[in-house]
Amino acid sequence: MSKDYTPLHTAHATQGSHQQHLHDHPDEEEDHGSFGSYMTGFILSVILTAIPFWLVMGEVIPNPRTTGIVIMAFAVVQIVVHMIYFLHMNTRSQGGWTMLALIFTLILVIITLSGSLWVMYHLNTNMMPEMHNMSTM
Repeated sequence: MSKDYTPLHTAHATQGSHQQHLHDHPDEEEDHGSFGSYMTGFILSVILTAIPFWLVMGEVIPNPRTTGIVIMAFAVVQIVVHMIYFLHMNTRSQGGWTMLALIFTLILVIITLSGSLWVMYHLNTNMMPEMHNMSTM
């Protein structure tokens, strides 16, 4: 047997004390939420889902484009609610690295989407000019 050998029961005890050690750091205070915060998030999520459903089913806004924009706004608000109440993302968690990663991801998504829309618009305009002229006939 080598000196590295650790009995199985000792390894589990060491791992358990290591897990406990991870939660003993007072400077790494993370909010894991309470029942009240989860219920607040749940109620807000239900409301933010029901309102767009009502807008579409009741045809409250006559213009479909405006309805789509309003629904997208509700979707953005719901994403923020989920990030705050369920994912517990804030500027304090993990020293702000989770928020920095989120901001970086959002910048990449915005660049990708806007670039894709720009390319598709210009491809449509430059590759199919006769389609635009046919509508005037």
